[in-house]
Amino acid sequence: MLLLYLPVMNDPIPLRPLHHNETLSAAKLAKLDCLSTEMLRQSLLPGGKDCLKVRPDGTILDGHHSIYLLGKRGVDINSLPREVWQREDSQ
Repeated sequence: MLLLYLPVMNDPIPLRPLHHNETLSAAKLAKLDCLSTEMLRQSLLPGGKDCLKVRPDGTILDGHHSIYLLGKRGVDINSLPREVWQREDSQ
């Protein structure tokens, strides 16, 4: 199977967590919570090492901790730019 990158849509689908918030690492949350809201936003931008990656249905693949913190800070997480990844089944 191959993951294909799809361009970000103009009207993004709402984000859906893959994991329950209770399963997030407290240590990682504490480390990221020291960052400013703007730094968290910047870290999720497409093309970056820790960018927000989602499936076409909005399921979060990467960026769970930052998204959780941004949501707690009142950021409209559904409007954030993201990389959309689609699994292509091998023939």
